[in-house]
Amino acid sequence: MPALVLLGAQWGDEGKGKATDLLGGSVDYVVRYQGGNNAGHTVVVGDQKYALHLLPSGILSPGCTPVIGNGVVVDPSVLLSELSGLNERGVDTSKLLISGNAHIITPYNVTVDKVTERFLGKRKIGTTGRGIGPTYADKINRVGIRVQDLYDESILTQKVEAALDAKNQMLTKLYNRRAIAVEQVVEELLGYADKLAPYVADTVLVLNEALEQDKVVLFEGGQGTLLDIDHGTYPFVTSSNPTAGGACTGSGVGPTKISRVIGILKAYTTRVGAGPFPTELFDEDGEALRRIGGERGVTTGRDRRCGWFDAVIARYATRVNGLTDFFLTKLDVLTGWEQIPVCVAYEIDGKRVEELPYSQTDFHHAKPVYEMLPGWSEDISKAKSFSDLPKNAQAYVKALEEMSGAPISAIGVGPGRDETIEINSFL
Repeated sequence: MPALVLLGAQWGDEGKGKATDLLGGSVDYVVRYQGGNNAGHTVVVGDQKYALHLLPSGILSPGCTPVIGNGVVVDPSVLLSELSGLNERGVDTSKLLISGNAHIITPYNVTVDKVTERFLGKRKIGTTGRGIGPTYADKINRVGIRVQDLYDESILTQKVEAALDAKNQMLTKLYNRRAIAVEQVVEELLGYADKLAPYVADTVLVLNEALEQDKVVLFEGGQGTLLDIDHGTYPFVTSSNPTAGGACTGSGVGPTKISRVIGILKAYTTRVGAGPFPTELFDEDGEALRRIGGERGVTTGRDRRCGWFDAVIARYATRVNGLTDFFLTKLDVLTGWEQIPVCVAYEIDGKRVEELPYSQTDFHHAKPVYEMLPGWSEDISKAKSFSDLPKNAQAYVKALEEMSGAPISAIGVGPGRDETIEINSFL
């Protein structure tokens, strides 16, 4: 039962789309298991660049069935727009499957997200304002709207009424906003039903049957480990579980069927939004990483905060996900530095700490302890094997592997589909 999980091992934006696309030709199903259109992937195929926000990267691989699992929250307008854009570019999207149990991002979820974030002021989380958090909150509060509800107008109306009873009180009395009409929301949501109908399926059954038939299923996480609602830098996190356990709950596939867990690591570190970031750079090096690496959010359009590689969070990601392999991306971005700092530990209140502190207070005060590694100036974008890399680049990769606690099985040396060094096969 070859089921693989592929996830971000930092704060997201590590290049998961490239890694998923690399495997896409060898897998039968690619499954998004959490998040929504707050997570973006960039995939470069030949001279074509594709920005995916909600769709699994496997949608670009002929013969692969892309699946949006029950753990995802779906904005129908965004999904249909994304499908339309790909169809216009000649991409076949007809094989897409959407879980009937996935939750719908409603117009009022988006409104609540924006007004509450604005209300927080300096204490804001840095959300994308796309309604992700409020939709997950509705799910937990058992007032959420699921994809299957679009096909029963009576149930849909009752659920929207129940959700808006409380939300309109909050919007009008606390935020001085206009109440949202139930009929307007229901009408808009029903308008998506026929367009989504061809894709809606019992994806739990489909995926488990596929595994029983020895099909290869790849589970693709959005965001990254340090943005996990339980295991990330709370409260500056997303509202779901991008970690490996989320693949099971977000798809309906049991943990005993997972055979490999692959963590995507950027050769340096970035994050978007607020929250602690020990290795963040505010100097010319940080600006150079941002410029050379093209560090702008695929979905948000925001500049990413940039810093040196942090081995402490890499070790943490290995532990909480049970990682079996790493895919190291964007090694080429580091070309040209004479020396490259790597964070090997933190200093907290004068003490050296080599593991991620469980205390939020301690992590906010953590100062990076750096080890300097020699850099390289040679162009590595044409490298096809590990031995093609300059000696110092090889040493850098080996050092990161030793510090992070899992083997590096692939290395990205450029944005293109073919600009990857495979050391060990993931399949």
